[in-house]
Amino acid sequence: MKSPIRILIVDDHQLVLDGLQLMLSDAEDMACVAVARHGRNALVQLQKQAVDLILLDINMPEMNGVEVCREIRKTNSTVRILALSMLREASLIKEMLQQGANGYLLKNAGQDELLLAVREVMAGRNYLSTDVAQLLSESKAQPAPASPFPRLSRREKQVLQLIVEEFTTGEIADQLSIGFGTVETHRRNLLAKLGARNTAGLVRTALEYHLLDGKR
Repeated sequence: MKSPIRILIVDDHQLVLDGLQLMLSDAEDMACVAVARHGRNALVQLQKQAVDLILLDINMPEMNGVEVCREIRKTNSTVRILALSMLREASLIKEMLQQGANGYLLKNAGQDELLLAVREVMAGRNYLSTDVAQLLSESKAQPAPASPFPRLSRREKQVLQLIVEEFTTGEIADQLSIGFGTVETHRRNLLAKLGARNTAGLVRTALEYHLLDGKR
């Protein structure tokens, strides 16, 4: 009997980790051999455990999925990487693929599509969910943006502006009348979208690309 596909799941939400492991447990040709709650731990797990495929979230603390993908591809060209995210930004999807991901699946996918995606990627083919493929197709028909980054929402710009002005998370929450956790979610989304590793990186990128001058 052929050995099962050894899978590392990387996601910062325990509920997602549990759900994915449950989905994979129904497939005789797959086995979850390790999990990681953030990007840096994923790199550690990859060194400790033989893995065939990584199910990789993008919006995570410490290191986002784009950074993890980039770091893995510096030393490992064989492990397959399937991005699994709620983010639907065409620019971000392209960036993940450019950094070496072999597919992109939205988190609203069901079990059948997840297993199909894993098998397709392991067979050497790239896999894009239908919505993702449509997003990429539509983006080709639009003029290229002036910035290499995905477009920021109005709220993300507000949060980014306050980060640049050195407001703390609590102060941003008070200023915008939103929850502390909501600010943290926006901060993680900004890190992922702008490919930054920390607050200093966010500020540098915002200023370098004039993301807050009204042109975006």
